Amino acid sequence: MTTTVFRIAGDLEVRRLGFGAMHLPTEPGPARAASVAVARRAVELGVTLIDTAYLYGGGANEELLAEALYPYADGLFVTTKVGVARSGPSGEWRLDGRPSVLREQVERALRRLRVERIELLQLHRVDPETPLADQLGTLRDLRAEGKIGRIGLSEVTVDELDRARRIVDVASVQNRYNLLDREHEPVLAACEAAGIAFLPWRPVAWGDAGSRAEVAAVAAETGATPTQVALAWLLGRSPVVLPIPGTARIDHLEENLAAGRLHLTPAHRTRLDRLAEASA
Repeated sequence: MTTTVFRIAGDLEVRRLGFGAMHLPTEPGPARAASVAVARRAVELGVTLIDTAYLYGGGANEELLAEALYPYADGLFVTTKVGVARSGPSGEWRLDGRPSVLREQVERALRRLRVERIELLQLHRVDPETPLADQLGTLRDLRAEGKIGRIGLSEVTVDELDRARRIVDVASVQNRYNLLDREHEPVLAACEAAGIAFLPWRPVAWGDAGSRAEVAAVAAETGATPTQVALAWLLGRSPVVLPIPGTARIDHLEENLAAGRLHLTPAHRTRLDRLAEASA
């Protein structure tokens, strides 16, 4: 039986199917109203972990979530990411893990999200031009100040995760991973061994037509959709996996979250496991 909850860092209990807010439009008008409705519906359906980032509109996505969900329901956590900024030569986005930038982005996220503490704060990318100890040391300081509850990483290798864990306690890792894209299998294995939450972004992505056909066949046999099959596979892949599928449509949201009730047999899982080899 697949468990439905996970305790990040051993104490932050969340439902294992979360919601990624990246795709929610934030511009004024009907699209923004629809985004607010989607975020609220996610919470109504039991989502307790919502993922955003400063990169998503330069904070606009964070502001949208606060508009939609504040005051937050008990047990609802909005996690955000820092470490990408418009600090390139012409104001373009670039990796920027300088301590002053990270601190400023966290301070602003607190104001936008209307909270005194971000329970899970993730480093969006490791900035190769700033010492890792400086980047994580800043987040560790912010945690000591009570502004961050737990520290996570995104798009890291096993070596980067190992080095990071010598500096701070790592609560989560957010890497690209799905049924057909398992490049970060070693990172997932490392997270499972250490009890670290693994939040796959792009949890649903399709490869060649043959692979899609196999997914469609399993979907037909289980009375589900291919998307639900892909998410159910992730939930059964490891107990530390917390998928965060994103959408701007309520019908897709409801489809995604229904995947938590889908049971895949061992035979189904064996067939799906083989797809990574076919798509390699």
